[in-house]
This record gives sequence, C-alpha cells and structure tokens, in this order.
Amino acid sequence: MKAVRFSAYGGIDVLRVEEVARPVPGPGQVLVEVRAAGIQPGEANIRTGALHERWPATFPSGQGSDLAGVVVEAGPQVRGFAVGDEVLGFTHKRASHAEFVVVDDVNLVSRPVGLSWEVAGSLYVAGTTAYASVFAVDPGPADTVVVSGAAGGVGSLAVQLARRRGAAVIGLASERNHAWLKERGVVPVEYGEGVAERIRQASGGNVDAFIDTFGDGYVELAVELGVRPERINTIRDWRAAAKVGARTHGEGAAACAVVLGELARLAARGELEVPIARTYPLEQVRDAFRELEQRHTHGKIVLQP
Repeated sequence: MKAVRFSAYGGIDVLRVEEVARPVPGPGQVLVEVRAAGIQPGEANIRTGALHERWPATFPSGQGSDLAGVVVEAGPQVRGFAVGDEVLGFTHKRASHAEFVVVDDVNLVSRPVGLSWEVAGSLYVAGTTAYASVFAVDPGPADTVVVSGAAGGVGSLAVQLARRRGAAVIGLASERNHAWLKERGVVPVEYGEGVAERIRQASGGNVDAFIDTFGDGYVELAVELGVRPERINTIRDWRAAAKVGARTHGEGAAACAVVLGELARLAARGELEVPIARTYPLEQVRDAFRELEQRHTHGKIVLQP
C-alpha cells in the first residue's frame, strides 16, 4: 500500500509517499481502507521536531490520527464491526495518512447516514480538541467567551459548541471569515494590533472565558482582559499556561469514541458544521501541508487516498 513517511525531522520536503507492507489486524483490530484522513498543525510541528520533547518521532515515521473508511478485514475478537462497515475513528500510531490502516475496534464508530467522508475523516482531532476546550472553560448562558483562531479547524467547532451551551461568543478571525461567524451567532473581531480594545468594545468590557487555539500571546491577552486563569484554555501555548495557571485541555482530554460519536451525530444532523477548506490526494501531501502551514485556512484540510 501507499503511505506517508518521513525519515528525519525537517520541512515539507522530508515527506514521502512510499510503498509499504499492508498491515494485518490483530485481536480486537480491523483493517480500514481509508477514504479520508484529516491533517493537523500538530503533525507539522512533530515533523519539524518542534515537539520532540513532548511527542518524539521514531524514524521512519508515519503520520495521521483522523480517519474514515470501510472495514476490509477483521482480526479475532473484534466487537461491533464487520467487513463492509463504514466507520470513522482514530489511531494513536501516526498511521492514517495511508491507503489502509489498522485500528482498534474501541477507537471506531459507525459513520452516520448523511455524514460525508471528508467530514468523517477530519472530525476526531479537531472535534475532540474543541469539545475538551469548551468543557475546560465551562461556558453557560451568562458568559461571554472569546475564541482565537475562530475560523480554523478547532476554532470553527469550538465557537459552535460554546454557542450550543448558550454563551455569547466572540470569534477572533480575519475579515474574510466574519460573515461565516455571524451566520452562526458569533460576534467576529479582527485579530492583530489593537485586538484587546476591539474585544472590550464587542464584549461591553466583560470577558468570562477564553479559548486559545492559535498561541502567540493569547493567554497573556486573556489575563489582560481580566479572565480568571482557570477559565483560560490553550491548545498551543503550554509555557504561557504554566506561567499563569491556565488550562491546557486538548484532544487527549476527550480522546474516546463516545465523544467522537456524539460529534458525528451532531454533524450528520446539521447541528454542527465542520468546514472543509480543501481536499488533496495522498500523493499531494506536501501541497496539503504547505497550505495548512500558512495558518489561514477556514476549516479542515483533508487527504483522500
């Protein structure tokens, strides 16, 4: 089968699509033919070595957590799934950017009717990260929540989940994404110089919680705005969080099929929109990450083997 591999830390040029042995499922595992697999900023940071201390790579390394596809083989003692089933799920083996991937049955859910392959294959990391981030700051109807990177893969879901809990939401995003945010009941605010004052004006001077999906000084901004540290959550700036006592809940805090299944059902019913910025064939993985690393996409970028 074809799979993405890299054999050293580096830029996009270290990525290769190689012929590798097709894996065989063991007990409690199935082999999934991948129809779609989302890509993440964290995968780019792992590839460059920026996260070596936190998540080191073993070479040659694969990549990819998100996946959706069709079960083509089942190992012994598999429960709940059979050959031919359409599924979505995740792997912690950095292996889903490939034509086939072995997945533990407990990390899969059935693909709901009406859920596209692109959305199904890009829901796990962004969805569970957004879910955990919103849970961490616990917004309610009396709260005003600010979300940085509000049009990105995680941010676009976090703003919707916070709105579902009744909170007023301010989304930091470029002007070209303001209309999308407004349509979902979010107050858009342009990021960049002067953002603190623009947030104060939009919030009436009262911000109760802050979800940072971007990094780059937003934890400090939240403190400046008077948000209590226990109601600040960042998925990128762990150093700043440790300094002020903010939270750092990401997908690991909600990494289970139960949460994924709930998000998939919401998306299938049209109650949670998962924007898809663009899809790429597996062979164009470099182009996919080149677009991702510009950090200006609205929604998810997806590989289709």
